[in-house]
Amino acid sequence: MTYEIAVIPGDGIGQEVTPAALEVLEAVGLDAEFTAADAGDQIYEATGEALPPETYELAATADATLFGAAGETAADVILPLREAVESFVNVRPATAYPGVDALRPETDLVFLRENTEGVYAGHESRLSDDLSTLTRVVTESASRELAAFACQYVSDRDLDGFTVAHKANVMRETDGRFRDAVLEVADDHGVDTDEVLMDAFATHVCLDPTQFDVIVCPNLAGDVLSDLAAGLVGGLGLLPSANIGSDRGLFEPVHGTAPDIAGKGIANPSAAILSAAMLLEFLGHDEEATAVKTAVETVLEDGPRTADLGGAASTDEVTAAIIAHL
Repeated sequence: MTYEIAVIPGDGIGQEVTPAALEVLEAVGLDAEFTAADAGDQIYEATGEALPPETYELAATADATLFGAAGETAADVILPLREAVESFVNVRPATAYPGVDALRPETDLVFLRENTEGVYAGHESRLSDDLSTLTRVVTESASRELAAFACQYVSDRDLDGFTVAHKANVMRETDGRFRDAVLEVADDHGVDTDEVLMDAFATHVCLDPTQFDVIVCPNLAGDVLSDLAAGLVGGLGLLPSANIGSDRGLFEPVHGTAPDIAGKGIANPSAAILSAAMLLEFLGHDEEATAVKTAVETVLEDGPRTADLGGAASTDEVTAAIIAHL
């Protein structure tokens, strides 16, 4: 089967790390047609549209999309792209790798974040010079869909269960609905769960990240808490993510455009390449995905390394080393 893969480098170092991920996908022999498209600040300056309709349509019809980064227009790019692939869950691993100076080297977490609603649903209003409002959206259906994915996720990996992080003690109607729906679905699937208030989680995960494994949480909590976990493993520059829908997915490194180093050829491609590994896994190429992850881990441990990890290697040199290990 020949897959159609949309490739959207975006801005800044996205222009450098996305081609590196593409090289790796080609190196493992993925039978795919790769179609490039524009999005982000540069295309906005040229056309007035941060996400051209043809780019949205490409993501909406491709089997998977590989995305780099967007700058000031990020909200106008990534949120519609997630909508294009009908993503309902954002999968964000936070793993400490050998050879990386991590604050908590024992950290190995995965956040399963609701990806369609919450405070990111876009219902904001400025009612007066003094008053603005934000409507938080939580539905039973979206919460149950995320929970079903979480149950399958831990079952596929022979894990004991997952933790539900929420703030239902204060947001009783919204987070209360989310918590109750997730716990009910987990119970129906026979999956063990525990729950923790999201603010307490922020403390506990820093003191002992080994007490958690898979964390299921609402949209904003998943965004904030996964970034917190990134600080435990060495920063955002090493973290991949996947936006999963029923039929297609969007895969992107968690880091931004890094304008201070953009164009210098020294960006760390690891997060983008690990995102490509998640793309392979999504398409059912588990053996190739494992090979890519192992190659990245080997290079992170043995070198060469880019400047952010204390080395002097270029993006191209690190990419070549990863491909050599494949």
